[in-house]
Amino acid sequence: MRLSRYFLPVLKETPAEAQIVSHRYMLRAGMIKQASAGIYSWLPLGFKVLRKIEDIIHEEQARAGHIPIQMPTIQSADLWRESGRYDAYGQEMLRITDRHDRDMLFTPTAEELVTDIFRSYVRSYKDLPLTLYQIQWKFRDEIRPRFGVMRGREFYMKDGYNFDLTKEDALHAYNRHLVSYLRTYERMGLQAIPMRADGGPIGGDYTHEFLVLADTGESEVFYDSEITDLKFGEREIDFDNVDQCQAVLEEFTSRYARTDETHDEAVWADVPADRQRTARGIEVGQIFYFGTKYSEALNAVVQDQTGAQVPVHMGSHGIGVSRLLGAIIEASHDDKGIIWPEGVTPFHCGIVNLKQGDDEADAACEALYASLTALGLEPLYDDRNERAGGKFATMDLIGLPWRITVGPRGLKNGVVELTSRRTGESEELPPEQAVARIAKIYGVAQAQG
Repeated sequence: MRLSRYFLPVLKETPAEAQIVSHRYMLRAGMIKQASAGIYSWLPLGFKVLRKIEDIIHEEQARAGHIPIQMPTIQSADLWRESGRYDAYGQEMLRITDRHDRDMLFTPTAEELVTDIFRSYVRSYKDLPLTLYQIQWKFRDEIRPRFGVMRGREFYMKDGYNFDLTKEDALHAYNRHLVSYLRTYERMGLQAIPMRADGGPIGGDYTHEFLVLADTGESEVFYDSEITDLKFGEREIDFDNVDQCQAVLEEFTSRYARTDETHDEAVWADVPADRQRTARGIEVGQIFYFGTKYSEALNAVVQDQTGAQVPVHMGSHGIGVSRLLGAIIEASHDDKGIIWPEGVTPFHCGIVNLKQGDDEADAACEALYASLTALGLEPLYDDRNERAGGKFATMDLIGLPWRITVGPRGLKNGVVELTSRRTGESEELPPEQAVARIAKIYGVAQAQG
C-alpha cells in the first residue's frame, strides 16, 4: 500500500476523552472513530489488525479441531426464557422489540442459541465430541463504557462451545482450549496468564481467565512470579491426547495465579514471599466448563452407548478479539506510539522516501516495494511529499516493527537503513539485503537466483 492512496487520518493532538494509552494511540493513529458511547467504527488500519488477530484465532481453532459457524447478532428472547437467563442476566442485555411485538435481544453471548442448534441436529453419542465456534459482534450495555475498545458496549468476540458425552470428555475439551489459547496469545506477542476466575453470569465451577499484565488493567491480580517464566513455544501437542493436554494445564495452572475475585489469602500465604507479585491485568479471554446447566434446561440430549437419553456436558470459551488490540498496545508501546509484534502488524514494514521526487530515491523505493510485494509481504510505502520528520513520526505512531529508510546520501554508498521499531537500532544494508532480512524475519522463503 502507498500511503498517498491510503486512508490514514492521523491526529497530532490527543483527544480529551482518551484516558489510557491504547485509546489515545488508536484514535491518534486513525484506527477507530467513536460513533457513540462505547461503539466504534473501525478504520482501515484498525480493521487490518483486527483481521490479523482473527486469522490467528481461526488457524489455532482449526489446529485444535474446532469448527467455525456464524450465528446472528439478534436472538429471540424465548430461548433465554427457556434457559432461565432472560431476567437474570441484568441490564447489560440490550432488549428490543420487533414490529410484531416479539421480544428480541442483541447477543451478549450465545450459549442458548448454539445449544438450540445442537439439539436440533445431534441425536447420538457417535456424533461427539463436537466444538462449534464463531467470531461475531456482541453487545453488552455497560453502564460506563470507557477506555476505548477495552470496555466498549459493542465488541468483536470469538465464542466457542463444546458438547461432550461425559464430564471427563468435557474437561479434556477445557484443557484443549487452554492449550490452543496459549498458542494463540503467544503468536500475537502476548503473555496471557491463565488465572482462576469467577464464573459470573455464564456459570460453572471450572473457569480460567487469561490476563495480560498491564498497569491500566481493570483487575487486580495475585501471582507466583515463576509463572511469568513459562512459555508454550514451538512444542507440538496432539489435541486428541488427553495426557498431553492435561500436562499443559497442570504446567500453566499449578502455580498461584488469581484475580481479586477468587484471591485466597490462606493459599497465597503458601507462596514464597520473594515470588509473591501483585499487579493489574487485562482480561483477553476466558474458558468455562459448566456441565449440563444449559443442556438440561434446553433438553439437549443424546443417546449414549446403553441407549439411554443423557444431557450433554458443555463448556464455553471466549477471546475478546477487539479488546486484544487495546491489550497489545497497552503491553507494547513507547512515548512515540504503538510497537506492533510481528504476528499482528498491519503492514510488515514501512518504506520511507526521504526525498520524494528524486529519481534515484524514487526508483529505489519502487524496487523495494516491488521486491517485498513479490514475496507476499505487505509494505507500507510513505510516498507523500512531506518532511522526513513528519514521515518518521507517522511510522513511529502506527508502530510497524520494521522501517526501511531510503535517501540520496545512502544510495550514493549503495545502502538503505533498516530500523527496528522496538529497539530503535538501525543498520545500513544494500537494498536486496534489507529485503532478505525482512523476508527472514517473517519466515518467507526467497527464490534462488
